[in-house]
Amino acid sequence: MNRRRSAAAAITLVCALTVLTAPTAAYADPRPSHSGSPGSDSAGSDSAGSGSSGSDASSSGSSGSDASGSGSSDSGTARLEAVRQKIDDLYHQAGAATDAYNLAKEQSEKQSSEIVKLAQRIVQGQSKITALKKQAGAEARAQYRDSGLPPAAQLMLSGDPDSFLDGADRLRSGQQAQKNLLAEMDQTQKDLTAYTQDASDQWQKLDANRRKQAKKKKDIQQKIEAAKKLESGLAKKERARLKKLEEDQEFKAQTAWLSSGILKEINNKASAEGKKAVKFATDQIGKPYVWGATGPKSFDCSGLTSQAWAAAGNPIPRTSQEQWKQLPHVQVKDMRPGDLIIYFSDATHVGMYIGDGAMVNAPRPGRNVTIGGAGSMPILGVVRPDK
Repeated sequence: MNRRRSAAAAITLVCALTVLTAPTAAYADPRPSHSGSPGSDSAGSDSAGSGSSGSDASSSGSSGSDASGSGSSDSGTARLEAVRQKIDDLYHQAGAATDAYNLAKEQSEKQSSEIVKLAQRIVQGQSKITALKKQAGAEARAQYRDSGLPPAAQLMLSGDPDSFLDGADRLRSGQQAQKNLLAEMDQTQKDLTAYTQDASDQWQKLDANRRKQAKKKKDIQQKIEAAKKLESGLAKKERARLKKLEEDQEFKAQTAWLSSGILKEINNKASAEGKKAVKFATDQIGKPYVWGATGPKSFDCSGLTSQAWAAAGNPIPRTSQEQWKQLPHVQVKDMRPGDLIIYFSDATHVGMYIGDGAMVNAPRPGRNVTIGGAGSMPILGVVRPDK
């Protein structure tokens, strides 16, 4: 219930932001303008005021102090912005490695399942060959007992041509049955050899994928640890400012996206399955991001979206990159709640659109599943699981 209230409150907030950030020229460009930053404007104003007035030395000194303070502030902000960009880059790299890890893990699970099936076929094939050999042996012994003498001798001894001819027909039928039996044994042996080769190939792929998983896992851990180390090296106030910079950047991007008037075009309603997927995803709000996780206590970005659609009765690919590759694409203006928004040029992040310009996603390590602006990150495109 608390999560639903939190989700409702967050959606209300996003709606409010949508109204407050109606299209204006002030947010046409989401990129920060360094030449027109508040710090440089302030410093320029102080300098101009000092130069144009006939103020005394103490006044001039005060002006110089203000300018120095502004420069120091700008320098600190620039340094924190550089740290923020480095942290973002590290988490982005970790996200890409996570997608590769998840795909390798999924492939390993499929290969393990295939090996089990092949092993079952091998056992069945071996049992069939054993049974066919017994049958062939029994038929060979019976044929030997019945046809140990040449046909002419059997005819002379039988004294009954009709009985002999009947026996000859049975003999021919038995020989044909034996040929069929040998052919079946030969085919079964070929199948068994093929199953064995397939199992060997699958095992080699499985082993390669497991090594790939281990490498990706190490890469992910290194990137996350490096990002955490950068952040932990900051003072408490700087960490708070860093988080504010992150939020400001997301807000600026979302504002620019909304200012384009996109919401006037996005007015589609969710499908029945989409509603179920949205409900599942929003019910997870507050749970932590953990790379490789698919619930129920934690999720990564594609773990959340894939599980949401599985809960809606429509399984989809596990990773954001495979979701982008395999699911039908729709225009951003045509998206509806439940659709998946794929972010960044390498499709390494995904969120679920929930309406009113908002999406729910598992952002990154150190963050929880939350509602954010659908345009707060660079959008690669939109896919629809239930088209």
